Amino acid sequence: MLRGERAPCNALDMGAVVGWEIIDPLYYGRYGYPHASWAWLRRHAPVAWFEPPGMLPFWAITRYEDCGAILRDHRRFVIAPRLGVFPEEQAPSDAPPFRHLLNMDPPEHGRYRNLLSQQFTPKALERKRAAVGGIVDETLARVADRAQVDFVETVAAIIPLAVIAEMLGIPREDWQHVFHLSNTLLGAADPEYQQGATLAETAERAQQEFLEYFRRLSSARRREPRDDFITALVNAEVDGKPIPEWELLSYYVLLIVAGNETTRNATSGGLLALIENLGELEKLRRDPTLVPTAVEEVVRWVSPVVQFCRTAVEDVEVRGTRVRKGEACCIFYPSANRDEDVFPDPFTFRVDRTPNEHYGFGIGVHFCLGANLARLELQEIFKRLVARLDRVELAGPVDRMHSSFVGGIKRMPVRWGLRA
Repeated sequence: MLRGERAPCNALDMGAVVGWEIIDPLYYGRYGYPHASWAWLRRHAPVAWFEPPGMLPFWAITRYEDCGAILRDHRRFVIAPRLGVFPEEQAPSDAPPFRHLLNMDPPEHGRYRNLLSQQFTPKALERKRAAVGGIVDETLARVADRAQVDFVETVAAIIPLAVIAEMLGIPREDWQHVFHLSNTLLGAADPEYQQGATLAETAERAQQEFLEYFRRLSSARRREPRDDFITALVNAEVDGKPIPEWELLSYYVLLIVAGNETTRNATSGGLLALIENLGELEKLRRDPTLVPTAVEEVVRWVSPVVQFCRTAVEDVEVRGTRVRKGEACCIFYPSANRDEDVFPDPFTFRVDRTPNEHYGFGIGVHFCLGANLARLELQEIFKRLVARLDRVELAGPVDRMHSSFVGGIKRMPVRWGLRA
């Protein structure tokens, strides 16, 4: 298919080079990210029309420049009504969608973002660095005497969940329950998490359990306020009025899912990158001052969020192709972060890469609210982990989540020597 044509894009059109794998949850679970397909699209069809079976059609946007232009243009490209590309059967038919920062457009987005924005500034978070470091040390100490562990279960899933759960005010005994609900909500297409006959039933059940849980916590904080995000939000106002219940509950869900899933996957994906590039691990071990630079490379390399959509509110030309009003552009962040025109040698993992203006946290008005928290957590994790690692290697296959929305690793067995 030539750039700009509106014929459906499939394996036959692409000469059997690109098919539905760029959006197929099963492919992501079996093989990981379809980087070869994205690279082909960047070279030959950077704005390509797809009509996948069981999904609404979309334009695949794979070049860094185009992704950034669309994400910054919030007047002509809006996030409502389509958050991302999902199987149509996954969307609950009756329950309303969550209403949180990810699917709000300006000016409403700004009003809700400002409720907690001061809590996520570098200055505010720096006061939490020691506490985050303590959580990392405590987590590593629990497994220091074990020669083999599942890194996701014992480390990567524990630390970000502990940090965001404490900030929200979720009791420790509920952390694993919330972690499971988060996986189920994002991985409804994964057989491991399915709780119903259909994807919609699985997603809807996880959504309802989340909401009922946070309803109970909100009621408790109204009776007994504490110094946590739940208390802050339950007493907050937008336009002089209390936050409506649905938006309030959606905000909680966003914080726990976004604050847990993406950092967890960057942590596990980052260690996997270091295992596969032991020279870079040694470089980081010899020079710990490279940790902040290494974290940026981890986020670029892993790109935990695969895709979001923006819908045109008028006819817009993107790289010579007319995107019509009402059509959705799917932004593939991992593809933008491997664009050869922007990143020299993009398929090489380098802990000292600079500059590194990746889109791992997005760009524009929807730039990740928790980016500074994620950076702080990842810096403390890799600084403390690398300092204690004598050796590390994979001890079995990496088990990935069946999701084309977030690049999740469910299990990653490693053999290591970890100093106490």
